[in-house]
Amino acid sequence: MKVFDNKHIKNVAFVGAHRSGKTTLSETMLYEAGLINRRGTVEQKNTVSDYHEFEHQRGASVFSTPLHTEWRNYKINIIDTPGLDDFIGDIISAIRVSDTIVTVINAKHGADIGTEIIWNYADRFHKPTLFVINKIDSEKANLEMSFNSLKELVGNNAVLIQYPVVIDDAQCIIDVLKMRCYKFGPEGGKPEKLPIPEAQLDYANELHNILVEKAAENDEELMELYFDKGTLNEDELRKGIKLGMLNHDMFPVFCVSALKDMGTGRLMGFIDNVAPAAADLKPEQTIEGQLITPDVSADTSLFVFKTIYQPNLGQITFFKVMSGEVSCNDKLFNTRTGESETINQLYIMDGKQKHSVEKLTVGDIGATTKLKFTETNDTLATKAEAGTIRPIKYPQPRLVKAAFAADKSEEEKLSEALRRIHSQDLTIDVSYNSETKQTLVGTQGELHLATLTWLLENIYDVTPRFETPKISYRETIQRSATANYRHKKQSGGSGQFGQVHLKIEPYFEGMPEPEGFSLRGKEVVDLPWDGKLVFYNCIVGGVVDQRYLPSIMKGILEVMESGPLTDSFIRDVRVIVYDGKMHPVDSNDISFKIAGAHAFKDAFLNANPKLLEPTEKMELRLPESMIGNVMTELQSRRAIIQGIDTETHYQILKCAIPSVELSDFSSQLRSITQGRATYTSKFDGYAVVPNHIQKEIIQKRELLTV
Repeated sequence: MKVFDNKHIKNVAFVGAHRSGKTTLSETMLYEAGLINRRGTVEQKNTVSDYHEFEHQRGASVFSTPLHTEWRNYKINIIDTPGLDDFIGDIISAIRVSDTIVTVINAKHGADIGTEIIWNYADRFHKPTLFVINKIDSEKANLEMSFNSLKELVGNNAVLIQYPVVIDDAQCIIDVLKMRCYKFGPEGGKPEKLPIPEAQLDYANELHNILVEKAAENDEELMELYFDKGTLNEDELRKGIKLGMLNHDMFPVFCVSALKDMGTGRLMGFIDNVAPAAADLKPEQTIEGQLITPDVSADTSLFVFKTIYQPNLGQITFFKVMSGEVSCNDKLFNTRTGESETINQLYIMDGKQKHSVEKLTVGDIGATTKLKFTETNDTLATKAEAGTIRPIKYPQPRLVKAAFAADKSEEEKLSEALRRIHSQDLTIDVSYNSETKQTLVGTQGELHLATLTWLLENIYDVTPRFETPKISYRETIQRSATANYRHKKQSGGSGQFGQVHLKIEPYFEGMPEPEGFSLRGKEVVDLPWDGKLVFYNCIVGGVVDQRYLPSIMKGILEVMESGPLTDSFIRDVRVIVYDGKMHPVDSNDISFKIAGAHAFKDAFLNANPKLLEPTEKMELRLPESMIGNVMTELQSRRAIIQGIDTETHYQILKCAIPSVELSDFSSQLRSITQGRATYTSKFDGYAVVPNHIQKEIIQKRELLTV
């Protein structure tokens, strides 16, 4: 297979809303270039891109799929991505290694909510972007609406390169860059190239002049030429458009019918001739601050952006060559682990089809198998001490569930399967909560969770069960209380005896030392579950020997590990041991440990014990028109609104919310905002649970323990 240099390799990510036609467009581009003999369709479940059984069941892309095509001495690597943000991890990975983002829009719907959601992610990468308005031959296609909605999304930097028109019952595309009319037959395919009809000439010239002005703005030399000549030729236009795309200041807009193969050849020609290549982009910066330039003579550096497992092949590792070149049998080092890996095979992947190659050069995308120590986000380099390419940052999970194996004997099998799936999809978070003794799985939404379930059942042969996670409550007190407890046990020979008098109080930082006691000693314990225990020795007259004080504190700590309200950890209490009794023969460590534990528990129950619940600090990004409904929803979940800021045409709403209220928040937020709102949250601390809710929690626990 031909090896292309970095100026003739174009990496494009196809992104866009669900049902915009990304998979059909990629299929048509492969067909147009002659790499496949027959175009498959999503409906017939035979496209190159959507080859996975789960995608066939859903009738839509679920995983990103690398493909390639060749067009007029250029190689175009295409990554076809899903259209739902439940699968945002695959979308972000594709954008990360692409040189140009191709955002596909359905001409019937325009830049709809789905487009907006994907664009908000894509825009953060600040990469060259062009838009493709697809399905122009549909009866409900509306170019004016589609283009206006696009301008609302990205501003006036969206510039029409083409527009569709029907002439004598034939679908045509007017190209205002080349100033030609492409006329298609009923089944599409290769068009007839014609002069622009007289009836369309004024409008085409108007759009051409807008294009010329926009292109000239991106370069001083072009601007001078424009002032001198009043126009720019085609080559000068290409240069200006390319610079505008590189600066993220110009978004060319094309029109196609992917299903009928109308306009796809022209789109590929533009990608070849104008869209930036890897050689045009800025050097990559490593974590260590080094620059990796896309130079074939540099040391080899590969960035792993995707990992999948296939039953017949095992692990397949997808990478982009960031510098140098890689050949079969090369030995490279993982800069994260320091381990060496041998590249036994090199492939170009087209869906599930793999094509062996001997070498890949800088800028290209390829795959290999059977790497032992390498996962997504890793860097493979010629030298172990080479810089590590900055990893992809993925959004945090929006839906968290406790995971169990339906068959308890398969818990270990489930854990291993979840570990493997996480290595493929880093937006699936897997952790173990030692407090609640639950394995927690975080996903991007219900559909993402359904995909995870399918993979577990069909690929890893384990049936999972998902539940709402338990909440890690804390217990504390709100007033002081005293108690004493005598432990006495006689069973022949030496018995057990110990008596402890103590006082407990709520603890907070900076509180004064206790009054009315003779302070003989103080110990501050930083609890492993957060919070403190402050233990005072206020024994006078030797009524309890000093050597028994550690045993008393040990008994108290054991109670604090399993509080009397809900078996939750107790925190932020200070204990004053001020009196007691001992026996010259029967007193021992175990006696005072038991006495201290019982005295502490009795005092705790009389000190107005309260439950504390974990809270999250949340930041939501949403359109201004939806802020009222979202605030109502938040307040129904006991959230405390802390402020609202403005960012472009979005509102940033900040609040604190109890963690327990987030179990179904993601799906509800999506419902009330049509998916236009996003949020992030992080643990903030603990807050007192309202009395009526505390009562309900305790009653539920009592019912479960009956």
